Amino acid sequence: MPLLVVGISVLVLLLLMTRLRLNGFIALLLVAVGVAVVQGIPVASVPDVLSKGIGDQIGDTMLTIGLGAMVGRVMGDSGAAQRIAGRLLDAFGPRGVQLAMIVTSVLIGVTMFYEVAFIIIVPVAFTLVRVVRTNLLWVGLPMSITLSTMHSFLPPHPGPVAVASTFHASVGHTLLYGLCIAVPVGAAISLVWPRLPFVRKLDPAIPPGLVSDKEFDEHEMPGLGWSLSVALFPVVLIAGASVTDMATDSESPLVHTVAFLGSAPIALLLTLVLAIWAFGPRIGRPLKEVTASCASAAQAMAMILLVIGAGGAFKEVLVEGGISDYIKDLTDTWSVSPIVLAWLIAAILRLALGSATVAVVTASGVVLPLLAGQPVSPELMVLAVSCGSLAFSHVNDPGFWLFKEYFNLSLPDAIKVRTGYTTVLALLGLGGVLALNAAGI
Repeated sequence: MPLLVVGISVLVLLLLMTRLRLNGFIALLLVAVGVAVVQGIPVASVPDVLSKGIGDQIGDTMLTIGLGAMVGRVMGDSGAAQRIAGRLLDAFGPRGVQLAMIVTSVLIGVTMFYEVAFIIIVPVAFTLVRVVRTNLLWVGLPMSITLSTMHSFLPPHPGPVAVASTFHASVGHTLLYGLCIAVPVGAAISLVWPRLPFVRKLDPAIPPGLVSDKEFDEHEMPGLGWSLSVALFPVVLIAGASVTDMATDSESPLVHTVAFLGSAPIALLLTLVLAIWAFGPRIGRPLKEVTASCASAAQAMAMILLVIGAGGAFKEVLVEGGISDYIKDLTDTWSVSPIVLAWLIAAILRLALGSATVAVVTASGVVLPLLAGQPVSPELMVLAVSCGSLAFSHVNDPGFWLFKEYFNLSLPDAIKVRTGYTTVLALLGLGGVLALNAAGI
């Protein structure tokens, strides 16, 4: 049974990383090879499947994470991250750091991918942890939970947009209904989860090399205007491209230029160039010193990228092994509410494959024929599929490894925290969709 293979592979991975203390990159590759063989992928094809999985995943994330980490380190080493953190403390107070992270994550996460927004905000979160001298998860979890909610529930993120197209749903109405669920649910879990006893017991250290250890005096830090301008520059570019894409079907050169500038890698590359100048030669810092910050960030990211790439290999052998087709066949005869069925299929696919994109595309394709004659809002169906794809983030999800490595958690602890909160968010999201449906939306 394919789902049993997934379960056993996760247990083996836990054994390799906890009992045998194997590095995550090595352990993931070993398990991926084992799953490929068990699932009947020809032995001669296994290296190609692994390479494809790593290539697809690294191709999607390396530029984003690498450039974002460099921007964050340049801001940290110049004092810009501390300047922003200090302003947030002035506005919300030391007791309001979680609320500061939630508000910041909502504003940035509405239009930005989870990984991009995470990389941009995390230097400020690290700086707040150091300045307030509090637990890393106390500050970092509200940020990550809010970003996960925004990314999974709301257009213009790729999953909801793809499903909206399948169901011929209004992207604008989907965004409006999604905000009604995502904001309260995300804020509630962001505040509750760090207070749970099993989370409060954890006290991970900030990973070395990802943020400056120096505490700057007032006169050493750049101004708030420049600090915020650099931090928000990619947000403006990416948000502008997303809004333009939703607002027009034009194929004019201007629209293509906006899309180019608003793609995550280009937006972050331009931001890095701006940060190097703004926090280097503009304030009298040698260019050599600023580029050293970039090199330091790249070194710190090397193992994180390897682990994320290996997670992509693991996901690919599951896809190639036919697990998504098995789940599609399994659920074809289920007779339940279309909303619940859409959520279930997306959640099971997410659990089995790790890829939210595969989960939403497959689930929407399975459920679409069942909607004929059903009095269900297509926008609510989009939200049901999207929030189902948020559930069960674990070792076959590359985003899980980004979370684990940045928050310096052991594998069992990362599963408790990350897998737990994504599943609760998905369940509450389903409850919100059913409530809107009952209200006649």
